[in-house]
Amino acid sequence: MYITRNLPNTRIDVADALRGIAVAGIILYHSVEHFNIFTQETIIHSLPSDQTVADVLAWLLSGKMYGIFAMLFGLSFFIMNDNQQQKGSSFSGRFAWRMCLLFLFGVVNVAFYDGDILMLYACYGLLLIPISYLPSKAVWCIIALLAIQPVELFCLLTGFEIDHTRFYEISGIINSAHEHGTFLENTLTNLRYGFEVNLRFNVFSGRLTQLLCLFILGMQLGRQRLFYNEGRNLQIWHKILLRSAIVVIVLSIVDYSSIASWLNPIYNLIICLMIVSAIVSAWYAFDGVRKALHHLCIFGRMSLTNYLLQSIIGCSIFCGYGLACYNKLGITYAVLVGIAMVIVQYSFARFWFANHPRGPLEGLWRKLTWI
Repeated sequence: MYITRNLPNTRIDVADALRGIAVAGIILYHSVEHFNIFTQETIIHSLPSDQTVADVLAWLLSGKMYGIFAMLFGLSFFIMNDNQQQKGSSFSGRFAWRMCLLFLFGVVNVAFYDGDILMLYACYGLLLIPISYLPSKAVWCIIALLAIQPVELFCLLTGFEIDHTRFYEISGIINSAHEHGTFLENTLTNLRYGFEVNLRFNVFSGRLTQLLCLFILGMQLGRQRLFYNEGRNLQIWHKILLRSAIVVIVLSIVDYSSIASWLNPIYNLIICLMIVSAIVSAWYAFDGVRKALHHLCIFGRMSLTNYLLQSIIGCSIFCGYGLACYNKLGITYAVLVGIAMVIVQYSFARFWFANHPRGPLEGLWRKLTWI
């Protein structure tokens, strides 16, 4: 059973920066996807660069930003849980209540954007409670098992195929509502199918076990205090960066199309680790990087609020009930819209933090957690 080491859990600025990068990246890639509107209509304003921009951002952002978000979720759980252990209190019941609150935030979010991840995160988060009692050796074994994509590996070895017909069916229903439905029709469709389509997408994309793996990995990295600049931590991050970069280069060169259903999610996971290790290594190694990323710390401290805001703003821009830009803007222009959204939301964050210690939803979530 894990027992706290009674070490102080001070605020981790690099975690805030990573959180800010993740949310900004999510906004940009949601813009690439026109906030989950995959239209068959002709795009009015397109550019020759559209496909290149889409490919680059898919490689850099798709699945990786949500992965960073999941890892930091596990880290936050560890910090709150460890702080309560140091006080002699149990955090399990309180965290379960916190996940219920997160699920409700997700319900609000999915009313605007069908790609909400908060409800699934709330369900995954509950699994951290029993796992948090396990010793580190057992936790590392669970991480390793989940990291090898056991579902996809089973399908590859046995020839079993998961039927995704229902996923395609409800995705079409949702997409039609986005293009041609009223705001109320969008909301009702999202509330009816949003959770199911996201769960099925997690199965389809290989994220079902990977997100849980990253949750637990974040918790375990918290136990190891790897996000602090202590001892040999920086050397460890350098090794992770070097090894992950080598694997990424190799997998980028070789043809593994015959086993892509299994190896693609692992490839994305390694890219995610490469990004995280590069940012953490640069953060602690260079003052200039810390100064440059300071603005993203502000953005990351309001990650929940920013996540819900991007759903409201983005869907009002791209959905048919709003500005209907889903068939007006090509990918390059859509990315520029995403950048503008990041700037606007960052400006709001700076304005808010001038007079408040936490973001609006972050403060509400904290108050309700400890009610």
